Amino acid sequence: MTMVNRPAVADPQDDLKTVVDARTREWHFHIYFLLQSPTETAAALALRDAVLRLRRDGAFVAVPLFRVNEYPIGPHPAGSYEIWVPDSSFSDVFFYLASNRGSLSVLVHPLTASQRRDHESRQAWMGTPWPIYLDGLPRDGDVPLQYPELGLGWSTSPEQELSLEERRRRGALVEALLADDPEAAPAPQH
Repeated sequence: MTMVNRPAVADPQDDLKTVVDARTREWHFHIYFLLQSPTETAAALALRDAVLRLRRDGAFVAVPLFRVNEYPIGPHPAGSYEIWVPDSSFSDVFFYLASNRGSLSVLVHPLTASQRRDHESRQAWMGTPWPIYLDGLPRDGDVPLQYPELGLGWSTSPEQELSLEERRRRGALVEALLADDPEAAPAPQH
Protein backbone atom coordinates (compact mmCIF):
# COMPACT_ATOMS: atom_id res chain seq x y z
CA MET A 1 0.00 0.00 0.00
CA THR A 2 1.33 3.41 -0.93
CA MET A 3 1.15 6.13 1.69
CA VAL A 4 0.57 9.69 0.62
CA ASN A 5 2.08 12.28 2.91
CA ARG A 6 0.18 15.51 3.03
CA PRO A 7 1.82 18.68 4.26
CA ALA A 8 0.82 19.81 7.72
CA VAL A 9 -1.96 22.34 7.78
CA ALA A 10 -1.01 25.57 9.50
CA ASP A 11 -3.21 26.98 12.23
CA PRO A 12 -5.41 29.75 10.84
CA GLN A 13 -4.39 33.27 11.76
CA ASP A 14 -6.66 34.77 14.42
CA ASP A 15 -4.85 37.87 15.65
CA LEU A 16 -7.14 40.83 14.91
CA LYS A 17 -4.42 43.34 13.96
CA THR A 18 -2.60 40.84 11.73
CA VAL A 19 -5.81 39.85 9.93
CA VAL A 20 -7.01 43.43 9.48
CA ASP A 21 -3.59 44.59 8.23
CA ALA A 22 -3.34 41.65 5.80
CA ARG A 23 -6.79 41.96 4.24
CA THR A 24 -7.22 43.06 0.67
CA ARG A 25 -9.18 46.12 -0.27
CA GLU A 26 -9.56 45.64 -4.01
CA TRP A 27 -10.57 42.78 -6.28
CA HIS A 28 -10.47 41.88 -9.95
CA PHE A 29 -13.17 39.96 -11.75
CA HIS A 30 -11.99 38.69 -15.16
CA ILE A 31 -14.82 37.69 -17.51
CA TYR A 32 -13.62 35.07 -20.03
CA PHE A 33 -15.16 34.34 -23.42
CA LEU A 34 -14.31 32.23 -26.44
CA LEU A 35 -13.11 34.52 -29.19
CA GLN A 36 -14.30 32.06 -31.83
CA SER A 37 -17.88 32.25 -30.55
CA PRO A 38 -19.83 35.34 -31.64
CA THR A 39 -22.61 34.34 -29.23
CA GLU A 40 -20.28 34.10 -26.23
CA THR A 41 -18.47 37.30 -27.15
CA ALA A 42 -21.79 39.15 -27.43
CA ALA A 43 -22.92 37.76 -24.05
CA ALA A 44 -19.68 38.92 -22.39
CA LEU A 45 -20.00 42.41 -23.85
CA ALA A 46 -23.69 42.63 -22.88
CA LEU A 47 -22.73 41.72 -19.31
CA ARG A 48 -20.07 44.45 -19.35
CA ASP A 49 -22.59 47.03 -20.56
CA ALA A 50 -25.05 45.95 -17.83
CA VAL A 51 -22.34 46.40 -15.16
CA LEU A 52 -21.58 49.87 -16.54
CA ARG A 53 -25.27 50.88 -16.46
CA LEU A 54 -25.67 49.54 -12.91
CA ARG A 55 -22.58 51.43 -11.77
CA ARG A 56 -23.97 54.61 -13.34
CA ASP A 57 -27.28 54.02 -11.52
CA GLY A 58 -25.58 53.46 -8.15
CA ALA A 59 -26.05 49.71 -7.66
CA PHE A 60 -22.36 49.27 -6.83
CA VAL A 61 -18.89 50.54 -7.62
CA ALA A 62 -17.31 48.48 -10.38
CA VAL A 63 -14.90 49.72 -13.04
CA PRO A 64 -14.55 47.58 -16.15
CA LEU A 65 -11.22 48.29 -17.78
CA PHE A 66 -11.81 50.23 -21.02
CA ARG A 67 -9.83 47.65 -23.00
CA VAL A 68 -11.51 44.37 -23.92
CA ASN A 69 -8.87 41.74 -24.69
CA GLU A 70 -9.60 40.34 -28.13
CA TYR A 71 -6.66 37.94 -27.88
CA PRO A 72 -4.88 36.15 -25.03
CA ILE A 73 -2.92 38.65 -22.91
CA GLY A 74 -0.86 38.31 -19.74
CA PRO A 75 -1.97 35.26 -17.80
CA HIS A 76 -5.36 35.13 -19.53
CA PRO A 77 -5.70 32.51 -22.31
CA ALA A 78 -8.84 33.78 -24.03
CA GLY A 79 -10.88 36.85 -24.73
CA SER A 80 -11.43 38.67 -21.45
CA TYR A 81 -11.93 41.92 -19.67
CA GLU A 82 -11.25 43.03 -16.13
CA ILE A 83 -13.62 44.60 -13.65
CA TRP A 84 -11.99 46.39 -10.70
CA VAL A 85 -14.04 46.36 -7.50
CA PRO A 86 -13.30 47.90 -4.08
CA ASP A 87 -13.95 45.72 -1.04
CA SER A 88 -17.01 47.85 -0.19
CA SER A 89 -18.80 46.60 -3.35
CA PHE A 90 -17.40 43.06 -3.49
CA SER A 91 -20.50 41.26 -2.24
CA ASP A 92 -22.89 43.15 -4.53
CA VAL A 93 -20.75 42.63 -7.64
CA PHE A 94 -20.00 38.99 -6.81
CA PHE A 95 -23.70 38.18 -6.43
CA TYR A 96 -24.63 40.13 -9.55
CA LEU A 97 -22.05 38.33 -11.69
CA ALA A 98 -22.85 34.93 -10.16
CA SER A 99 -26.52 35.48 -11.01
CA ASN A 100 -26.06 36.98 -14.48
CA ARG A 101 -22.91 35.43 -16.03
CA GLY A 102 -24.83 32.67 -17.86
CA SER A 103 -22.25 30.14 -19.05
CA LEU A 104 -19.34 32.61 -18.95
CA SER A 105 -16.42 31.84 -16.63
CA VAL A 106 -15.28 34.49 -14.19
CA LEU A 107 -11.90 34.52 -12.44
CA VAL A 108 -12.03 36.38 -9.12
CA HIS A 109 -8.85 37.36 -7.27
CA PRO A 110 -7.68 39.91 -4.73
CA LEU A 111 -5.39 42.74 -5.74
CA THR A 112 -2.31 42.66 -3.51
CA ALA A 113 1.45 43.10 -3.80
CA SER A 114 1.75 39.42 -4.80
CA GLN A 115 0.10 39.18 -8.20
CA ARG A 116 1.34 35.64 -8.76
CA ARG A 117 -0.15 34.34 -5.49
CA ASP A 118 -3.37 36.29 -6.16
CA HIS A 119 -3.86 34.44 -9.47
CA GLU A 120 -2.46 31.09 -8.30
CA SER A 121 -3.78 30.33 -4.81
CA ARG A 122 -6.02 33.20 -3.72
CA GLN A 123 -8.36 32.99 -6.68
CA ALA A 124 -11.81 31.53 -7.15
CA TRP A 125 -13.87 30.74 -10.21
CA MET A 126 -17.48 31.15 -11.16
CA GLY A 127 -18.11 28.60 -13.87
CA THR A 128 -15.53 26.41 -15.51
CA PRO A 129 -11.93 27.29 -14.57
CA TRP A 130 -9.54 28.12 -17.39
CA PRO A 131 -5.81 27.44 -17.31
CA ILE A 132 -3.89 30.63 -16.69
CA TYR A 133 -0.26 31.39 -17.48
CA LEU A 134 1.45 32.30 -14.21
CA ASP A 135 5.11 32.54 -15.29
CA GLY A 136 4.84 36.15 -16.41
CA LEU A 137 3.36 37.42 -13.15
CA PRO A 138 5.59 38.99 -10.51
CA ARG A 139 5.73 37.22 -7.16
CA ASP A 140 6.15 40.41 -5.15
CA GLY A 141 5.98 44.12 -5.80
CA ASP A 142 3.82 47.07 -4.93
CA VAL A 143 0.05 47.04 -4.84
CA PRO A 144 -0.94 48.61 -8.16
CA LEU A 145 -3.24 51.49 -7.23
CA GLN A 146 -6.23 51.71 -9.48
CA TYR A 147 -8.71 54.58 -9.56
CA PRO A 148 -7.35 56.50 -6.53
CA GLU A 149 -9.67 59.38 -7.43
CA LEU A 150 -12.54 57.28 -6.00
CA GLY A 151 -10.98 57.18 -2.53
CA LEU A 152 -11.94 53.51 -2.18
CA GLY A 153 -10.06 50.26 -1.73
CA TRP A 154 -6.34 50.85 -1.20
CA SER A 155 -6.97 54.60 -1.57
CA THR A 156 -9.37 54.78 1.38
CA SER A 157 -8.29 57.54 3.77
CA PRO A 158 -7.18 56.42 7.26
CA GLU A 159 -10.01 58.45 8.83
CA GLN A 160 -12.52 56.19 7.08
CA GLU A 161 -10.99 52.99 8.47
CA LEU A 162 -12.50 51.28 11.50
CA SER A 163 -10.12 51.26 14.43
CA LEU A 164 -9.19 47.98 16.12
CA GLU A 165 -11.12 49.18 19.19
CA GLU A 166 -14.26 49.82 17.12
CA ARG A 167 -13.90 46.39 15.50
CA ARG A 168 -13.61 44.77 18.95
CA ARG A 169 -16.66 46.72 20.18
CA ARG A 170 -18.72 45.60 17.19
CA GLY A 171 -17.51 42.02 17.58
CA ALA A 172 -18.50 41.98 21.27
CA LEU A 173 -21.93 43.36 20.35
CA VAL A 174 -22.46 40.58 17.79
CA GLU A 175 -21.39 37.96 20.35
CA ALA A 176 -23.82 39.39 22.92
CA LEU A 177 -26.70 39.45 20.42
CA LEU A 178 -26.06 35.80 19.46
CA ALA A 179 -25.39 34.52 23.00
CA ASP A 180 -28.82 32.92 23.39
CA ASP A 181 -29.20 31.68 19.81
CA PRO A 182 -28.80 27.88 19.88
CA GLU A 183 -27.95 27.79 16.15
CA ALA A 184 -25.02 30.25 16.39
CA ALA A 185 -21.66 28.84 17.46
CA PRO A 186 -20.08 30.96 20.18
CA ALA A 187 -16.53 32.29 19.79
CA PRO A 188 -13.93 30.42 21.86
CA GLN A 189 -13.24 32.03 25.24
CA HIS A 190 -9.45 32.10 24.91
